[in-house]
Parts: sequence; C-alpha cells; structure tokens
Amino acid sequence: MTESSEGPGDGPGAERAALVRRWTREIIRTSYVPMARADIEDFLLERLDALLDAAGEADRLLEAAAELGARLVRIHFTGPAALDRTLRVLGSGLPELRSARFGRGDLVPVLSAVAAAYAGQLREQTLDEQEVIKRAVLQARDAAEEALRASEASFRAVFTSSALGIAIVTLDGIIEEVNSPMEGIFEPVCQDLVGRSVFDLADPDWVDDLVENVESLSVGEVDRFQSETRLSGADGAHIWTQVSASLVRDSHGTPDYQVLLYEDITHRHMLQEQFRRQATHDPLTGLANRTLLKTTLDAALEPAYPGRRVGLCYFDLDGFKAINDSLGHPVGDELLRAMAQRLNALATLESGLAARMGGDEFVVLVPDSQGAARLVEIVEHMLSEVTRPVSVCGHLLTASASVGVVETAVAATGPDELLQDADITLYRAKNEGRAQWALFDPEHNAAAKERFHLSAAMPSALHEHELYVEYEPVLWWDDASLVGVRAHLRWDHPEFGELDAEDFLGLAEETGLITRLGTWMLEQVCAHAVHWQERFGDRGPVAAVDLSARQLRDPELVGDMRRILADSGLPASKLIIGVPEAALFDQYGDPIDALEIFAEMGLTLGVHDFGHDHREVARLRGLPLCAVRLTGGYLDSFAAPDGADPLDEHLVSSLVGSAQLLGLAVVGSGVRTIEQANRLRKLGVQGVIGPCAGGLASAMEIEAMIAEGDLG
Repeated sequence: MTESSEGPGDGPGAERAALVRRWTREIIRTSYVPMARADIEDFLLERLDALLDAAGEADRLLEAAAELGARLVRIHFTGPAALDRTLRVLGSGLPELRSARFGRGDLVPVLSAVAAAYAGQLREQTLDEQEVIKRAVLQARDAAEEALRASEASFRAVFTSSALGIAIVTLDGIIEEVNSPMEGIFEPVCQDLVGRSVFDLADPDWVDDLVENVESLSVGEVDRFQSETRLSGADGAHIWTQVSASLVRDSHGTPDYQVLLYEDITHRHMLQEQFRRQATHDPLTGLANRTLLKTTLDAALEPAYPGRRVGLCYFDLDGFKAINDSLGHPVGDELLRAMAQRLNALATLESGLAARMGGDEFVVLVPDSQGAARLVEIVEHMLSEVTRPVSVCGHLLTASASVGVVETAVAATGPDELLQDADITLYRAKNEGRAQWALFDPEHNAAAKERFHLSAAMPSALHEHELYVEYEPVLWWDDASLVGVRAHLRWDHPEFGELDAEDFLGLAEETGLITRLGTWMLEQVCAHAVHWQERFGDRGPVAAVDLSARQLRDPELVGDMRRILADSGLPASKLIIGVPEAALFDQYGDPIDALEIFAEMGLTLGVHDFGHDHREVARLRGLPLCAVRLTGGYLDSFAAPDGADPLDEHLVSSLVGSAQLLGLAVVGSGVRTIEQANRLRKLGVQGVIGPCAGGLASAMEIEAMIAEGDLG
C-alpha cells in the first residue's frame, strides 16, 4: 500500500497509525503472546493495510477480513476478549479513516467475516487439541504401564490447561468428568455437572439435534461431530456453545466413551444480534427502521386468506422544529423517544409495528385490519396518547400530530403504493390543520400524485424544450393603445398536454425550481423583446415579467438580471418587472434593496395582487414603483349584465383610490368584456389585460399582429 504524503502528525497516515496503536493496546490487554510491541504493531498495520487496499472490491475485502480473523488465532491472539476488542476498534476506527473507501454500510459484512474466520480457525485449533487428547487416550490404553502413566500425564495436562471446556462422557451421554473451564461456562445456569446428561446442557429446541449426533457417535457411525447449542437460565440469559465431540475406542476398536469440547460463543452471538438490531432498528428511538418496516409490510401484504386487509397510519409531529430550535436538540430527542414509546406500546396491543421514518415522522402498521372504522378508533386513541403532556428535562411539553390513514385490502395495493398513499394523505391532513387525521381518498390522492408527477418531471422539461413563453397584450383603455405584453410561462407536457403557469408554478415555488424557470423565462422574454425592438423600433411592445416571492428572495437575482440584459442587449426601459405585494415585506431576504437596484438599472417596476393585505398598502409609499395590477374574483361582477356588486365596486374604488394617492397607474387583470373594462375605467382603472384585450399569443403571433396593425 502506498504511504500517504502527509507528515507524521496529520493526514491518513497518522490516522492509520493511531488506529493501530489503539488496536495494539487492546490486544496486549486481552492476550498473552510472546511478541514485542513493535512486532504486534507491524502485524496489525499489515492487516489494516490489506483491508484498506481491498476496499471497494467486495470479494477481496471479505477475503482480507477473513485472513485477519484467521491470523489472529494462528499467532495466538486468543485472549478471552481479543475478538471483542478487535471488532470494537475496527467498528469505531475504520469509518473515521479518510483513506478508507467504504462507509458504515460495509462494516457489518467485514466485521462478520473477521468473527467467522476467527471462530473457524479456533475450531480447527480445537480439533487439533482434540486429536492430541484422543491420541493420548489411545496411547494410555495400548502402552505398557509406564507408558500409560506418561500418556495419562500428557492427557491430564491438556485436560487441565485447555481454555476450552472438556467433558468425558459415557456412550449414553452421562458426564463422568469435566475440567474447570467447563464448569465456568455453565456456572451461571447449572452446577455439579458430573453425573448429569449432556442433553441437560441444551434447550429443548436444540436437544433433538444433539441427541441424533451423540447416538451416531456412540454406535460408531461417525467418529466426530460439531454443533451449536443454547442453554437458557431462569433469568432469560442465554449461554451459546460450539460443541466438538470425538469418539474414543478401546484397543479392539469398540466405542468406549466420548470426549466433548465446549467453546463459549455467547459473546459472538451477542455481537451478531447487535449488528442485526442496528441494521433493522432506529438508533435514537429503538423503533423499527425503514428496512424492518419494509420486511414486515411485505409479510402483511401476503394474501394469506381471502379478504385480508391492512392498515397504515403515517404520523408527523406538529411544530416539532420549533421545539428543537427553542429548547435544543437534546430536548427534542427526548420528546421523540417518549412519543415513540407511546406509539410502540399501542401498536403492540394491536399486534402491529411502530417504525420511525426519519425526523419527526412515524408509521404504525396494523396487519389484519378489522376495517376503516376500527382503524380510526386506534388512530384517535394514539392521538390522545401523543397529546398527553410529557416532562422532558424540566419542561412540561404537549405535542400533537397529524396522521394520514390508509385502510385497504391487501390485494388492492403494494408496499410502495401503500406508503405513498399514506404519505400523500398525511400531507392533506397537515394542510387541513394540525392535530387531526385524514382518511385515504382516491380522488384527492390521484390529484396529489399528479402534482408529484409534475414536480418530478419539471427539471427535465427545460432540457427537453417542453417549456415556452406566450404573451397577452396590455392595453391602455383610453385610446386602446398597446403599452406592453405580459409574459406567461407554458408547458407542453407529453402526458397532460398544454399546461398554464397556474398548473405548475406553485409546485416550482415549493421545490425551489422556480429560480431556474424564472431565469430561463427572463432570457426568453428579453430575446423576444430585443427582436421586436429591432424590427419595430419604438412600436415594439414593452415586455412584462412577473417574479414570485421565492425569486425575489434569490440572492443571485440582481446578478442574473444584469447578465441577461447585457447578453440580450435589451434596454432596461423595455422590461417591466412585476412583484407580489405580499413578498415586498417578507422577513426573508432584502426585496426592497432589490427593487431599488432594479430602479437604478432603469427597469420599470409594478406590483401584482395589489390590495392583498390592506395593512401593507401604506408601506408602498416611497418605493420606486410605477403601477399596480388588480387581480381577484371581485373584478368578475363588473361583467354582470346588471352591473357590479356594490361591495366589489367599493373594494375596487378603494384600491384604485389608494393607488392614485401613491401616484401609481392601475391595471385590471382577467377583464373579459368591453362593458367590464368600461365600468372599471370609470373607477380609475387605466389598463386592462384579458380576453377583451386579446388572448394569449406566441412571440411570432405578437410580431405579426404589430406588423399588420392589429395592435398599437
């Protein structure tokens, strides 16, 4: 392995050396080996480099891990806790090495391979010791009296000094003699092993296999066997052992007795169980994670009997971020644990499973649901438990949750579809208000799935040239003159057809894609406007583009605007920028600063959705604005044959009066008829946009209309 170029005090080389030093200390603490410390470090460094060199190649990596486990035994690193310390050092140290090219997800197979190879090599060593014992016994029986005494002494030395538990057993399984390690292994569960049956040293589920092996050995069908056994104590503790048994024959070859060697592998089982739990449970709450939920959900959706049903409840804690931000993450974590325990207790009562999906989201799976009504009862009980106050770090907190509930026949759904339906239903529950549940509704979910489908397809729409810009004329109603055109973004979707901006810009705003779409739209509009100016001069219409609230907060907006104007060559005076009134006084970003910079650049500025909040109208005073646009259902009644609704008329009159006091021109949007336009004009509305002024048209159609004199 090529050494790192970093100095001795830093970099991957130093990290690797530090890991080896820590590993060496643990080995020296747990094993008694006739090796100098430097030799131990060299060996461990060689094995660590072999692991790192194999990272990224699964087969080589597992081979290197297995070689490490086997070599530990071969050079006698076999102290009682040597394997445990090694696995802990590697488990905590490998992910921290910057030179390592594998993550925590690779650790479980690597550590398992080390443990398995260690155990396998140790078993081979056990078999070798077993052969020594067997030969000693045979020599003791066959040799002369003096040779017999020597053999017995040799056997006794192995019997008493072995680290493994050894039992001398009759052919029918009765223990005649044991060594001290054997007594130590089983001391927590039973004592006085001599005279007991070896079958008493295994739980009922493991006895049948042991009986079969012992009987085969006692009649001479086999000379040895290996098996795993488990013995449980009254307190529920388990003792796991690896049993290696050999048959000893007399001088005539007749089976005489058995020698059973017991290796305590309880700690290895505990480590393996810990690895399995870590892979299937959330570390913070102890609930099932997505992996275990997926496995359990697959089983719950098996059509085990006709008419089987399933329920899934998707929980999201309301306002959890505020708790984290105000009281800190430790308090938030404790609250999550408390909520998890309550949900898990209730889910267990229903033979269900509670899982944490991440953050403050939980899922409760109810297999074999008894119907929507019963499931709703369960959800309401769970909500009442969630809202019960909980004391956390000296704070008495009350939480609430929103829940998406899906109850359906297993034959009508799949795991991914069920989770998605529950997630979408949860989204609807949160939109309708906090601390309540919503039951799956196919129509609502179909609409939501369509929105998600659009959201997912939007990034590729630009690349696939599915987006385009159309324009609607803006007429000054006094002389019917064209003062500009308002740009609209459109989407020619391959599945849903032509979509208006209202169908997808809200999604773009939510996902943040609006900034990319808005920049692209500005580039297209400026390119069209330049072409109109080049062909028609002053007759070329001014182009108006509306910005969304998120665009106005974009820190790159001013820079993008300067670049687009410079690249296109469009004079700033030929571009009108419309901004939403509600976004001007947003607490995020500096929208007022952006407006002032735009005004200095020479852009014309207007406000759309004027009057959205009457309390904000006065705050427009002093801003570099030129016009406002009225938009809303209160304009529709002006198209009625009997005239406008008095309340709508009063509202429009008030808004127009406010705009006039601010010195701003007023444009009405969505004006359908000439009569509607005339009525608005009497109240002071100067410009109109809508069907009465001309419908949507492409840039080429706008150009043709100007050339033919239909506009301006």
